[in-house]
Amino acid sequence: MPIDPYILLLLGTVGLAALFPARGTGADVASGASTAAIAFLFFLYGARLSTREAMDGLKHWRLHVTVLACTFVVFPLLGMAARGLVPVFLTHPLYQGLLFLTLVPSTVQSSIAFTSMARGNVPAAICAGSFSSLVGIVVTPLLAAALLGGGTGGFSADSLLEIVLQLLVPFLAGQLLRRWIGGFVTRHKKVLGLVDRGSILLVVYTAFSEGMVQGIWHQVSPVRLGGLLVVEAVILAVMLALTWYGGKALRFSREDRITIQFAGSKKSLASGLPMASVLFGAQASLAVLPLMLFHQMQLMVCAVIAKRRARDVPEEATESAPASGSRTAVGTRST
Repeated sequence: MPIDPYILLLLGTVGLAALFPARGTGADVASGASTAAIAFLFFLYGARLSTREAMDGLKHWRLHVTVLACTFVVFPLLGMAARGLVPVFLTHPLYQGLLFLTLVPSTVQSSIAFTSMARGNVPAAICAGSFSSLVGIVVTPLLAAALLGGGTGGFSADSLLEIVLQLLVPFLAGQLLRRWIGGFVTRHKKVLGLVDRGSILLVVYTAFSEGMVQGIWHQVSPVRLGGLLVVEAVILAVMLALTWYGGKALRFSREDRITIQFAGSKKSLASGLPMASVLFGAQASLAVLPLMLFHQMQLMVCAVIAKRRARDVPEEATESAPASGSRTAVGTRST
C-alpha cells in the first residue's frame, strides 16, 4: 500500500513548524504569504477548470448529483453522528476537525487516477471532481457556518467576506481569464503543480506554527490520535460500501459505480487545507490534522480497491443500467 510522498513532505513541514515556529515579525510575514498563496491557489483552480467540459458533464447529471449528495450530505451526517463520541473517544477540537473533514469537497486527481486504474468512467470522474471542487468553494464555508458555528474561530459576516475575497473572487478571476491564460496553464501544469503543492506546504507551516506558539498540541495524546484513526477508518468504510452498493441500487453501470465510489468517498487535501486556514485561523493546525490523516488513509485503501476492481471483469461487467445514461462523451483533459 503506497505512502504518498507528499504526505511525507507535509509531515516534514509539521516537524519544521514544531522545531522552528514562526514568531513575531516572521509570523506576520508567513501569515501574509499564506494568504497570498491561498488566493493564488484558487486562481489557478479557476484557470484550469474548462467551462465547456463542465457544461458537457451536466449531461450525466444523475451521477454528479449522486457524488455531490455523498460529499455534502452523507459525509456531514456521519460527521454529526460522531458528536456522540465526545469527550470519551474524541476531544472537542479533534471532533471539530473531523466534522470539518466531512464538509470539504472531493478530490480531482486521485479520483481520476483510481477510476482509470479500476477501468471506470474516467470522463465522468473528471467532471465529478471538478463539480465537487466548484460547489465546495461556496457550500463548504456555508456548512461550516451552520454546523461548526463558533468552533471556526468565531464565524461571522467578516469571516464570510474573507472567504469570498480569498477563495471565490480569485477562482472567478481565473475563470474569466482562462480564455487568455488557459493555454499557458495547460502547457506549464507540472511547474504550476509544484507551485500548488509549495503553497499548501506554506499554509501548513503557518497553521502549525500558530498552534505551536499557542501550545495547543498539548491537547492531543497518542490515545486520542488512535481514537481519531479508528473513527476515520469507520467513516471511510461506510462511505466506500455506501457508494458501491448504493450505486448498484440506483442502477448505475459498473463503470459509473466505480466513479461514484472513488469520487464520492474521498476528501480533498488541496482544497481543505486552505479553507481550514481561512475558517479556523489560529486553531487551523488541529482542524487540519484529521484531514491529513484521512487523506493518507483513503489513498492506501482506494489503491487496493482499484487494483481489485481492475481484475473484476465478472458478471458485473455485463450488468446493464439503461437509466444511468453512462459514459457520456465528455472531453478527457484534466482540470
